[in-house]
Parts: sequence; C-alpha cells; structure tokens
Amino acid sequence: MTTVPTVRRRALLAGAALFVTAAMAMPALAQSKVIRISTPGAESEIQSKALGVFKDELEKALPGAFDVQIHYNGTLFAQGTEIEAMQRGNLEVAMVSPQDVAALIPEYSIFTNGYLMRDAKHLDAVYDGDIGAEYKAKVAADLGLEIVRSQYLGSRQLILVKPRDVKTPADLAGLKLRMPGSETWQFLGNALGGNATPMAFEEIYLGLQTGTIDGFENPLADVIASKFYEVSKEVVLTDHMVSNTFFTMPKAFWDGLSDEEKKAIETAEAAAKAYNDSEVIKAEADAVKFLEDKGMTVITPDVASFRDQVQRKFLESDFAKTWPAGLLDRINAAGA
Repeated sequence: MTTVPTVRRRALLAGAALFVTAAMAMPALAQSKVIRISTPGAESEIQSKALGVFKDELEKALPGAFDVQIHYNGTLFAQGTEIEAMQRGNLEVAMVSPQDVAALIPEYSIFTNGYLMRDAKHLDAVYDGDIGAEYKAKVAADLGLEIVRSQYLGSRQLILVKPRDVKTPADLAGLKLRMPGSETWQFLGNALGGNATPMAFEEIYLGLQTGTIDGFENPLADVIASKFYEVSKEVVLTDHMVSNTFFTMPKAFWDGLSDEEKKAIETAEAAAKAYNDSEVIKAEADAVKFLEDKGMTVITPDVASFRDQVQRKFLESDFAKTWPAGLLDRINAAGA
C-alpha cells in the first residue's frame, strides 16, 4: 500500500482545514447587506462626517450585518442623479433635498420657497410632525423612496468671488450665481436677483477659480469645509433659506429589511442627525469670524427686500398654483 509522506499529509490536512474554515465563514460574509452611500460633499464636510457616524453606529448595533460604503465628492453618482440611481437599485442611500423631490412631485415645490423655514427647530417641527408623515408617505408611494430622517444643512448665504456692495436684489443684476440644476433651485437664484447658473456642487471650486461663475449660495459650514474662501472674497448674509436634506433609501431595499435591521438603521441615523445638527449649529456660530480671519468681507444687506422679492416671485409663479390648499399656513404654524 502506498502511503503519503508525513510532511505532505500534514500539508494536505492543513489545507483542508483552511478550506473548511473559509467555507464556514462564507455564509456570514454573504449575509452582509451592502449599503452604498453617495454624497457630493468632501470627506471633511459635517454631513459627510455624519455619514461616518451612521456607519459606526450601525456596526455597533448589528455587527457584520451591513457593509456600509461611503463615496464622497460625487465619485459614485453626481449630484442630481442619486434618485434615479436608487430607483434602479444601484444605490442604497443618498442625501436627497426638497428640491430633488419637488422636481418629481410638483406640488411639493412649496417646500423650496425661500424664507419658508425659520430655523432648525422649525424644520424638525415640520418634517417630524404630521406634515412630514404626509410628505414621506407620498414620496414612498410616488417615487419608491423611504425618507428615514431630515437633517439640518444650515441657513444659506451668498458667497461672491469679488466684493460687491449688495444691499437689495437689484445689486445682484447680471451676476452669474451658481445654483443646483433643478428648476426650483434655478428659480430661487433668479428670484434673489442673480443670473442662475446650473452647476454640480463638486464643480464649484473650479468654477469660482476660473470665473465661470461669479458666486454661489450655500450654508457657511460647507463654505468652510470645502475651503471656498480660498477662491472667493465676500459673504452676503441673506439667510434666504433654512435648508435641510433627507437621509433616503430605496423603498424596495427598505421593505426587504427585518424589523430589527430597520430599527438599527433608524437608531444609527438618529445619532448621525444629532451629530450633524449640533455641529452645523456650532459651525454657524463661529463661521463669520472664521471667514473674516481668512480675509473675506462679510456684509448684511437689506434682508427684508430680499424676503419680499423672493416670496412675491414664488407666490406669483406657476409653482404656487400646484401647492396644496392650506399647506403654507400649516407649515408656518408648525412649532409656533
């Protein structure tokens, strides 16, 4: 009888053991659900850091259940294309804006009106209350998307490449003002008095640097995180929109989760929101001094003139014709 040499036999046994171990581990790996997250923001932005909090908290809640992959700077999907990617099943999480929703549900353009929300608490009163429940249900039914939670982005201001004595909307005439590409964003840019120019967030820095745009509008925390102060000179404190974004998932993906998995995601996102909102509010409190220290001029215009013009233009627009009766009053009354 031929025998296998001892050394060779040991090697074969060791290899077999490794194969069995690997085979036993494979089902556990296969069970991990991939969550791809796409954001146009840089890794240094507060919203991006909040996504890191979500990832860490979800792993603590259900170790190994999910493989969370965060893609920054629009490298997976460009800003404005995320909803379609989720609907196709190519993306599990995106930070969706009310403007993104309004492009597909016209009556919800009411939520894109300038000077609508008062502050972060008002945002939560609207989106965490009855209005928000109706909003989320319609988005789920019409778009196949599950809104998990609203997060605070900050109060939006104008940032200009060159100093300009801006007091009223008329002082922005002819200024190429970068806005996101949706129709309601473009309308807001024009209502502010500028010449709205569509451009993805990840292209702003180069656009400022090359003169493709004369300015843009954004929360100051994002201005700081993306170092836009390196290529701009003035901040105009219009406070034209208290803005938010929605942590959103495809409904098909959400419906396929167990109750335990859904609860873990909701808990992780609650922690991410708490981090995000507190950090944005903190950054806003320090932003003006920070930007002045960087050499930027910060001015306060006649905000009432901007508010009057923007609200008048929205109320006179075709958008307003689709707004649900009484909803504007309900939004104004929320949290009061």
